[in-house]
Amino acid sequence: MSLPATRAAIARLVPHQGGMCLLDRVTACDADGIACLSATHRDASNPLRRDGVLPAVCGLEYALQAMALHGALTDGGPQGVGFLAALAGVEVGAERLDDIQGDLAVSATALARESRGFIYGFAVEGGGRRLLAGRATVVLA
Repeated sequence: MSLPATRAAIARLVPHQGGMCLLDRVTACDADGIACLSATHRDASNPLRRDGVLPAVCGLEYALQAMALHGALTDGGPQGVGFLAALAGVEVGAERLDDIQGDLAVSATALARESRGFIYGFAVEGGGRRLLAGRATVVLA
C-alpha cells in the first residue's frame, strides 16, 4: 500500500478539503490501523479555532479524518461521506491543542468495519502526553 506523502494527497482520499483537511502525513498504515502526524493545530487559520483557541475536543476531528483515511487506504479508493453516530469512553487530557509544541500524533485502530460504517479506537497525543482518546462509531452515507 502506497502512503500519501502530502496533505494534498490525503485530501484526495478523504471528504475534507482545503483548510479542513487537518492531517499532514501518514507515518504507518496496515489492515488494523493508521498513524498520522499534523502541525495544523498551531495554524492561526485552522477553521476549528474559536477566538484564537483550538479546544482539545477538536482532536476528535483529527481522529475522524485518520479513520476516513485508513478506510480509503485499505479499501483502495476515496472514503465516502459519513457522520459521527456515537462516541464511547472518551477521555480528554488537555484543555486546548493550539498550545501543544511539536506535531500531534493521531492514531486510529479499526475495531469493526462494515460496508455501511465502522468503529475505531483513537488517540491524539502531543507534548509527551495523551490529549484525547476514545472510540467512535461512524455511519457512511
